[in-house]
Order: sequence, then C-alpha cells, then structure tokens
Amino acid sequence: MGILSNKKANQADARQVDAFEIVAAQVVDVLATAGVVLDERNLVLRASPGAIQFGLVQNRHLIHSALVRLVEDARSTSGAAEQELQIEAGLQREQLWVHARAAKFGDRYVMLLVDDRTEAKRLEVTRRDFVANVSHELKTPIGAISLLTEAIAGAHDDPDTIRKFSASLQKEAARLGSLVQELMQLSRVQGANLSDTAVELDLALVINDAVDRNQVLAEQRGVKLVTSAIKGSRMVGDYEMLTTAVRNLVENAIAYSDKGSQVGIGLKEIGGVAEIAVTDSGIGISEDEQERIFERFYRVDPSRSRDTGGTGLGLSIVKHAASNHKGEVRLFSKEGVGSTFTLRLPIQNRETN
Repeated sequence: MGILSNKKANQADARQVDAFEIVAAQVVDVLATAGVVLDERNLVLRASPGAIQFGLVQNRHLIHSALVRLVEDARSTSGAAEQELQIEAGLQREQLWVHARAAKFGDRYVMLLVDDRTEAKRLEVTRRDFVANVSHELKTPIGAISLLTEAIAGAHDDPDTIRKFSASLQKEAARLGSLVQELMQLSRVQGANLSDTAVELDLALVINDAVDRNQVLAEQRGVKLVTSAIKGSRMVGDYEMLTTAVRNLVENAIAYSDKGSQVGIGLKEIGGVAEIAVTDSGIGISEDEQERIFERFYRVDPSRSRDTGGTGLGLSIVKHAASNHKGEVRLFSKEGVGSTFTLRLPIQNRETN
C-alpha cells in the first residue's frame, strides 16, 4: 500500500512539474521582452525569442554571471530581485544597460525578465550633455553682452569707445540670436512629423532658395557661389527643412573658404537618389575629425567658427533633416584641399500624375 502511495505521489509531482513547465512556456512565448525560465540547476527550460536575440542564453545556460547571481538572489528570498546592470553582448562586446528582474515561479523555478535600457540611457546622457553644452554656449555671448553694456554705460563721455563697444555688442547679440535660432531649428527637425508638412517639391528650387539666403554672406566673404542643378528633380518632403539643410551646408562652405575662392552646389540623380553636393576649396577636415563632424556643437576650427559666428549646430541639423527624409549625408574631405558634403535623398516617393 505504501509503495502505491509513493508511486501516486511521484506521479502527482511529475504532473505538477509538467504543469509548471507548460505554464512557463506559455508565459515566455507571449513576452514582448527578453525572458527565460530556469530550473533548480539554473538550466534554461524556456527562452523567449527576445532572449535568444539578445544573446542571454547559450547551451541552456545564462552566459552573464551577473544575471546568474540575480537568479540566485531570487531563490534565496521570498520576493523578487531586481537590478540595473551593464552587460556585454555580441561579437563586438557592445556595452548594454539592462533592467533585470528575477522571481521564483513555483518551488523549483525562477523566471528572469531583462529589459534593454541602453537607448534610454544613451538618451539620458545625450540630454545631459546637450543641456551642459547649451549652457556653455549661451554663457559666452550673454557674458560678453553684460560686460559690453557695462563698458558702454561707463564710457558715456567717449563717443569713439561707445561706437567700438556698440559694434561688439551687435556682434555678440547676432551670435546669440543665431544660436537660439539654430537651437529652434534643431528642435524642429528632431521632433518633425513629415506627414504634416511634406509636399511635392522641386529640389532645384530648394537649392536656389538656399543659395539666395547665403548670397549676402558670400559677397561679404568674397566667395563666389556656382550652381549646377538639373531641373525636374522632384520628391515629397518638407521644403523648409530641406532648404535649411542645404543653406547650412552652403553657409559652412563659405565660412571655411578663403576670399576669392568659390563654392560649388550641384544636383544630380543616380538610381532613384537625388544627390545635392556642396564643394569648397577650404581648409579641409582631418580623418579623425570627420567621425565627429556631425555632433552637436562640434567645430573643426573653434577659433574660426567664433570669428564667423558659427554655432556648431548646422551639420547636426543637416544630418537630422536627411534622416527624416530617409536619406543620408556623406563627407569627402582632404586637408588643405577642401571638402564635399553630399546630401542624398531617395526620390522614389515622389507623386505621379
């Protein structure tokens, strides 16, 4: 009788184990995040597609020791264990930030959920750096304006000094205005929804408009603007955003060109892609700096940018504008020879009659 009772008890335990495994499988299969269920030996019984893609499991084992320790913590407590962790993933050993939570599932099992927070972490770092950079950039012209107004107030009986300081004050005010304007433009392109602003447009008109907006600056710098754009190259996009992007490229080229030189602006179509190229014969950009050239507030030549009123935001705006239109911006540059920035935009989405 005792043997039969033990046999029935073992069968009941086996059915309970099977039931837990079935439930675990059902739960993991519907998880949108990375999740795994482990038995008492820490062998993985079930892993969600996200966990496999995330690279958490190999040969039925968790491959990150930090996650294994979290699972053990969950076993030793009645509640759940959770932690923010940094782990490595992939062949490149990419650093990822994750939020991991482990909880007992029945008497023998532990369920582990891992949520990738890497992008959120990067955005947090980017936001913090951006605020710090904006504060620094605003501090310079605001400080200069404050000092200049004090100097003007103290030189009320010296007209020549007042005129000198007034000219400097206008320059700093213009720099501050330019920075605020470009910050607004950057904010606009980052949060743009093209479904609200996209229209069918002619890229030749975009280029002509961008060149016109830079004509006064080019004359002041003694730089000639030469345009060569095919007509009839049309696409659906945000006219003002694209015009601003091209204007920024032309303005940059003018700022880094010597007096008497010229800046070329061309447009051509290659395989369903419109290419707007802006070429200068300026100082060029080193290979090391080319990787950072599209970062916000980054300047190839800070002293020259200060002289020209550059904010270091123009190329970042161009990059976002290109991305919003499913395109890209490429750079070819050689020190002492010049640079060519090419805005590449797919035009397969243009409307047809």
